[in-house]
Amino acid sequence: MATKITVVGAGSVGAAVTNDMMVQGIASEIVLIDINKQKAFGEALDVYQGVPFCAPAIVRSGDYEDACGSDIVIITSGVPRKPGQSRLELAQTNVDILKQITPQIVQAAPDAIYIIVSNPVDILTYVFTKISGIPEHHILGSGTVLDTSRLQSELAKRFHISPKNVHAHVYGEHGDSSFVPWSLAMIANNHIDEYKSRIAHGNTISWGPSYNEVEEFVKTSGAQVIKAKGATFYAVAISVCHICKCILNGAGTALTVSTMMHGEYGVDDVCLSTLNLVGQNGIQEKIVTPLTWEETKKMQASAGKLKDIISGLNI
Repeated sequence: MATKITVVGAGSVGAAVTNDMMVQGIASEIVLIDINKQKAFGEALDVYQGVPFCAPAIVRSGDYEDACGSDIVIITSGVPRKPGQSRLELAQTNVDILKQITPQIVQAAPDAIYIIVSNPVDILTYVFTKISGIPEHHILGSGTVLDTSRLQSELAKRFHISPKNVHAHVYGEHGDSSFVPWSLAMIANNHIDEYKSRIAHGNTISWGPSYNEVEEFVKTSGAQVIKAKGATFYAVAISVCHICKCILNGAGTALTVSTMMHGEYGVDDVCLSTLNLVGQNGIQEKIVTPLTWEETKKMQASAGKLKDIISGLNI
């Protein structure tokens, strides 16, 4: 079946997403839109010229009206985070950019599922939900999907096991107030703190439990990449492509995407990441797994931090 995906924003993230989608054969048509039309043209042409080595696809630049008929729209536009800058410090600048983009893209693609990637992603997902008129189940932020990948890969290394056997996730804000619900963390069907004792060579596993150490690694990974090379885009592009595949395959996949909360865990009227079932119709439903009292408080604290920022914004 023909699939059309539009990427808004031809910066490093948008270009990487476009290239990865082409390489992975996710869409049969990819449209790249940017206020800098020359940049969008160049990126699209560069990606398209690699198509003979991949699945057949059309990759082109265009204007907002060219998004018509899109199954998915990915919004990556915005000012990137600078070294030493928090995601939340970007808020008003990128909210203003989103406010300019939203009416134009929504008019062209009112039935698409929207993935918000620009930072601060939770705040921009909230703003888009409030101003776009798109049904909530068709809106999701990339949230902590990348954070969760960082967590799972680190735990897989420590436990000498495939990441596919690591079931642990990052909840809350995509940022400093995120947290891991360790009460739900499982390694090959065993709670993470019990796995060492269940195998013969458990003494080779580096696990204390090391909650704070691992969470600090996850929270600072993005900043480390930015400090070293100036920006992050490869890993986030792969994570966005994974979200697209989960939407298109329709199987129903549990992902920590950012969505509007309606009282779950005592949190309301804010977007942040919990487990959601994602499929062909976007957000199929939330998976409200019980958290401990301490974890619930962390969720509420993360929501409070985001609400404090939102209250100071001009939406």
